[in-house]
Amino acid sequence: MRFALIFILSIPICGFGQKKSIDKLLDVYNTRSVPYISVQELKMQPEAYIILDTRKRAEFNVSHIPNAVWVGEKPDEELLDSILNAKKPVVVYCTVGIRSEDYGEKLNRTSKKQLHNLYGGIFAWKDAGYEVIDNKGKSTQKIHTFAKNWEDYLRTGIAVH
Repeated sequence: MRFALIFILSIPICGFGQKKSIDKLLDVYNTRSVPYISVQELKMQPEAYIILDTRKRAEFNVSHIPNAVWVGEKPDEELLDSILNAKKPVVVYCTVGIRSEDYGEKLNRTSKKQLHNLYGGIFAWKDAGYEVIDNKGKSTQKIHTFAKNWEDYLRTGIAVH
């Protein structure tokens, strides 16, 4: 009886306390039409890139990657003109990297700019231990999760929806 109880207690309960895999999510939704860049690679030389946040304004205001430029969900030619004329390559990101791939595809149709999609988005950035800042430029632990069900993909920080 004692052995059976120990065995039962050692079986992991599926779904309880487990986080979902961003890797699997990206395999389902993305085509890799915009080459990925890792959060580690971006962190090594963030000044070498123009970083574009492709999320909704409310998401950006909660937190974003330092030096990111908010561009919203749909490319705006006026806003992007000066950005795309700069010599630096561009990194697009969103929550996990799905919407930013869509944004990058649209940019690729109108520009020959070197473009990368941040693998895992702001979730991967935060989960790697890198700083995010709020709309006042202050460091924060809050991460907007886009929707409540997406918080299962965030491992660190404080989920906000």
